[in-house]
Amino acid sequence: MDARVIETDVPARLDRLRWSGFHWLVVVALGITWVLDGLEVTLAGSVSAALKSSPVMQMSESEVGASASAYLAGAVLGAVFFGWLTDLLGRKRLFFITLGVYVAATALTAFAQDFVSFAVFRFLTGCGIGGEYVAINSAIQELIPARFRGRTDLAINGSFWLGAMLGSGGTVFLLDPQRFDPELGWRLAFGIGALLGIVIVVFRRSLPESPRWLLVHGRAEEAERVVEHIERRVGHREPVRHGGHAATGHLNPALPRLRLRVRHRAVNLVDLAASLFRLYPRRAVLGLVLMAAQAFFYNAIFFTYALVLARFFGVPDDRVGLYIVPFAVANFIGPLAIGWLFDHWGRRRMIAGTYTLSGALLGITAVVFLSGSLTAVSLTIAFAVVFFFASAAASSAYLTVSETFPLEVRALAIAVFYAFGTGLGGVAAPWVFGTLIGTGEPSSVAAGYGFGALLMLIAGVTAWHLCVPAERKSLEEVARPLSGVD
Repeated sequence: MDARVIETDVPARLDRLRWSGFHWLVVVALGITWVLDGLEVTLAGSVSAALKSSPVMQMSESEVGASASAYLAGAVLGAVFFGWLTDLLGRKRLFFITLGVYVAATALTAFAQDFVSFAVFRFLTGCGIGGEYVAINSAIQELIPARFRGRTDLAINGSFWLGAMLGSGGTVFLLDPQRFDPELGWRLAFGIGALLGIVIVVFRRSLPESPRWLLVHGRAEEAERVVEHIERRVGHREPVRHGGHAATGHLNPALPRLRLRVRHRAVNLVDLAASLFRLYPRRAVLGLVLMAAQAFFYNAIFFTYALVLARFFGVPDDRVGLYIVPFAVANFIGPLAIGWLFDHWGRRRMIAGTYTLSGALLGITAVVFLSGSLTAVSLTIAFAVVFFFASAAASSAYLTVSETFPLEVRALAIAVFYAFGTGLGGVAAPWVFGTLIGTGEPSSVAAGYGFGALLMLIAGVTAWHLCVPAERKSLEEVARPLSGVD
């Protein structure tokens, strides 16, 4: 065999593993990314009223929305930059770099003295979270067995709302003027994420590099050692290999084999462009539409929910978190309750269905909001129902872009779709909605909700026509590696 070609059964061995404590470790250590993002988004929303009333910050509603947009802009740029590094340097190395950026930036946010410094620190926090999304999504896809991939990915993305619950519960306590000075309370709130990030470093130390990434970089023996270690942890006993490894041909004849040509150059934008525009243009359109629709849908509504409660329903600053908790619970339960259907009924039915249903329900909510018959409680209940399905829909967007493109450009593809989707549908959304809320006109806010509903309906129709049947299939079957040898 050509010395530049590796023949391996490593991907098949990873996919056949039973669910085990190792996979729970992957879920906890890597899934914390969504917890942190949920925490950050909720903190930004929950303390928005406190930032307006702060004698030091004195931020306007428009500036609160702009600071949220700064966070999202940082996430976009961080995703692209760290996505390139993730494909170049490996998944594990980036675990710690992106987490370090996040911890430092969110801690510095607590010391902001004006709108500019606050927005800069929020931008840097977003950079860390954007990088986390890319590195973590790549690793999760490559370490979780194919038959569990859909439900696991949705559940992990849904853990965003654990962070939301932590953030809302924390702000109810920290923004209570009976416990803390209001100027101190919102600053202490940003310390929650920094402390949680430091703790999670311990868990990540136990995770290996992705064997799939090692293979395409010519490190077959290292990939073999990693998989053998995982098999021992899982309790799966592989037949004796007579001293051989995955690159020498001593393979399990019962398992599918993959032949890869060792790459001698780094992944670049040409590889990505070939995947998006030549090999999989329909998947590229699907990924962009799904990401943009869910980004606008979520960022427009959730970043400014506290402002809606305060402006239209007179909810006090320190009570906002109580309304976000049930909202967050519904978002967390949604992917857990119906995530298994994405593996059982298939991607097409479930992705199209959740997007369409979310859009229809938000449209109905917009009409009722405009009629003036909602209260703070009934609006929260309505949003809880809407986002039960929207949470699964949004999570499926990340699932789609991370499992339908080749291994060599997986992280960069996730980054590009996250960047374009968030840039098109998310960065401007909080600022636009902050401005709409600032008018004090229910019709303006209802129109914004209606536009978000329309985007979700368009995404649902697109998914029905373009979805890839990736359920229970190996990543290499869904998208052949660029370095694959026939």
